[in-house]
Amino acid sequence: MTYTIKEVAAKVGLSIYTLRYYDKAGLLPFVLRDEKGYRVFTDSDLNLLHTICCLKDTGMKIDDIRQYIDYVMAGADTVAQRSELLTAQRQKVLAQQKQLAASLQEIDYKLRIYNSPQAAEIIELEQAYVAQEKASVAK
Repeated sequence: MTYTIKEVAAKVGLSIYTLRYYDKAGLLPFVLRDEKGYRVFTDSDLNLLHTICCLKDTGMKIDDIRQYIDYVMAGADTVAQRSELLTAQRQKVLAQQKQLAASLQEIDYKLRIYNSPQAAEIIELEQAYVAQEKASVAK
């Protein structure tokens, strides 16, 4: 089955503009064009586009995504390079997860304070402590 760029945009949740940008950036060399020059997407193209979106969502740079797609287009001889590239991205995602988990703990801590019956008292104590600390530094 084939799809137009408009159909693909609706299916993957990207704008037509973004798909065109990805194509110009070299991320969609696998997409064929019909006799009128219109992009024609296949189910296999949608699978690769899903991978591109996944990598983009993890913060992978366009240049690195292009490199990955180049490896895919080059065939099975590039499995080791693909694995190396994805392993490096995986490590970045794990570090992001760790940072997000720490940030979430801080947010949960603040929410526990703000949702407690003594929220106003706790905040007043914090403000008094901060004021005292600043006064001692100013001396």
